[in-house]
Amino acid sequence: MPPIRQLFSFAACCAATLSLVACAGAPAAQTGAPGPSADGPAYGPQLQGFDYPHPVHDFSFTSQGQTLHMAYMDVQPQRPNGRTAVLLHGKNFCAATWDDTITRLTAAGYRVIAPDQIGFCKSSKPAAYQFTFQQLARNTHALLASLGVERATIIGHSTGGMLAVRYGLMYPRETEQLVLVNPIGLEDWKAKGVPSLSVDDWYARELKTSADSIRRYEQTTYYAGTWSTRYEPWVQMLAGMYRGAGKAQVAWDSALLYDMIYTQPVVYEFGQLSMPTLLLIGQKDTTAIGKDAAPPDVRATLGHYPELGRAAAKAIAHATLVEFPDAGHAPQMQDPEAFHAALLKGLAALPQQTH
Repeated sequence: MPPIRQLFSFAACCAATLSLVACAGAPAAQTGAPGPSADGPAYGPQLQGFDYPHPVHDFSFTSQGQTLHMAYMDVQPQRPNGRTAVLLHGKNFCAATWDDTITRLTAAGYRVIAPDQIGFCKSSKPAAYQFTFQQLARNTHALLASLGVERATIIGHSTGGMLAVRYGLMYPRETEQLVLVNPIGLEDWKAKGVPSLSVDDWYARELKTSADSIRRYEQTTYYAGTWSTRYEPWVQMLAGMYRGAGKAQVAWDSALLYDMIYTQPVVYEFGQLSMPTLLLIGQKDTTAIGKDAAPPDVRATLGHYPELGRAAAKAIAHATLVEFPDAGHAPQMQDPEAFHAALLKGLAALPQQTH
């Protein structure tokens, strides 16, 4: 791997009002236009060239001394029921992967807001940023405030589930209901013995990302060895950013985000959640961050979602658990009919006085 400084741009960094220390150690922003690639499409570092299913808006705000923009979809129902659902994507997903869920929810009367978090997909990828779930929750709360949304049902999948928990803990009065879809963070990987990887280690790993590596990982970990052509567009969505001119920028932010996920567990705070919480858990999921770097004896203890989901349901005061026996990490994509039936039933069960 070339020295990190060769990948960074001092002038671009300082133009973003960062300190000299940050400028010496942050990847350059590369904004080359999407172009063709031998093994698939190439997209820009903010997913330029990849179309979302609904109009994409930008929320511009200042955070940590930088002007950032947060991409989001705001989809209105034809017959509003007065409720708003906020969809929080996972680490290897984007707002666009909620396409089917957006359609089902708006048909049922929900206004749906689906953002790309900072560091992901069509949103800003700052070269130097203190990524925390608290910061991402604040960013999301600011977005909702700008749209006049005072209370919402927060629906989080995978890493978005960790963020949804943090959001609910920080903004309990504004969170009328939580929905956690195969959230990661149901266990503390560090405490269980998964070794720490430095940001530089994560960065080196991320630079090797390809469509094949994404597909293999998702097939093995997310879908219990199965695969469907329905998942392929989302593989190409991610892989396209690693084929484009902004590959280093995308990989660097991804490394920072993996460090955030590993070092900021939420499992110890489940007992503090006060709002009704719906757990939708595919039973064949085996996701655990850093599992491949763990010793075999530790690896064998990780990612047991049937046990993890039931433990979470016991720890959360007002939890309802729905299990999908044959689904993996993304039941909303793998078994959309069963998933959305359970989701809509769970949302409708919210007591009237809470919304």
